Amino acid sequence: MDFIKNLLSVGTIFGAPEISNEQIVDLTKTAPNLIVWAVPVMLLLTGLEMWFSHHNDHDHYHKDETIGSTLVGLGSLVVSAALKFGLIYLTVLVYNLVPWRMELSWWTLLPCYIIYDLASYWAHRVSHESRLFWATHVVHHSAEHYNLTVSYRLSWIQHIKVIFFMPVMLLGFHPVIFFVTNQLATLFQFMQHTEYIRRLHPALEYIFATPSNHRVHHGSQEKYIDKNFGATFIFWDRIFNTYTPEEEQVIYGITTNIDKKANPLHINFHELNDIVRDVRQSKNLREAWMYTFGSPITVYNLKLKAAHEAQQRELEMAS
Repeated sequence: MDFIKNLLSVGTIFGAPEISNEQIVDLTKTAPNLIVWAVPVMLLLTGLEMWFSHHNDHDHYHKDETIGSTLVGLGSLVVSAALKFGLIYLTVLVYNLVPWRMELSWWTLLPCYIIYDLASYWAHRVSHESRLFWATHVVHHSAEHYNLTVSYRLSWIQHIKVIFFMPVMLLGFHPVIFFVTNQLATLFQFMQHTEYIRRLHPALEYIFATPSNHRVHHGSQEKYIDKNFGATFIFWDRIFNTYTPEEEQVIYGITTNIDKKANPLHINFHELNDIVRDVRQSKNLREAWMYTFGSPITVYNLKLKAAHEAQQRELEMAS
């Protein structure tokens, strides 16, 4: 009851008292775990979509890929549960550092959500522009079929991207507000991953990251690559010039699709393994740096150049 009372309060907002270590334990217990509560609904909707796809002979599901997505999703839930206390503790630590701490009030969810979504845009964009962060995100893009199980494909090491959300924490939002915002943002993205919701009203398509807008983001065609990063609001992409509408049929997956589609370890760590291999084979520190932090496109071109040089050397030796 205290949680509900505090959440509905509209009194003095700034200058909230610090949260003690003892209260952190209470926060961990009382902060709503919306994602866990939503799991039965998500599974029901996934089952209905799977049945509808099979019943209508639509090719939206692939057995091994569905198994892989489910196992990755279960692992992600376990990792998130294991890190829950640590993430709340970090949020509380930052909250206690700033003098403009906000009280726990329901209306702060809205500004927190909008600012959080802006941070999410940049976290998402950097995850496509830096290979090390791409290794924490490629899991989500490696599915070649687009369906609700794709929303389960969340990397087990994606929590390192918490650094992109530190500015949101530093604004002084209450840790429970931050924690709920994070979960609401994650749940919003669930229904984006379907072929069965086509283009919506133009006003909605202009503001929100609808299924149509997000299908573009999962496209492997050149015109769709690195577009539509918005998690909830697509207007960030319009502002930062990364928006592209859905036009031709999207071809899903990544430019070089993975094998072992049912193996959650391979799905999660294949890109990290490739980074380690490439760094070991690099000629110098600059090349090693590029293989680690360069954009995936830069890395691809670097590998293409290396392969071409190797081929040229073989031809020279043969002649």
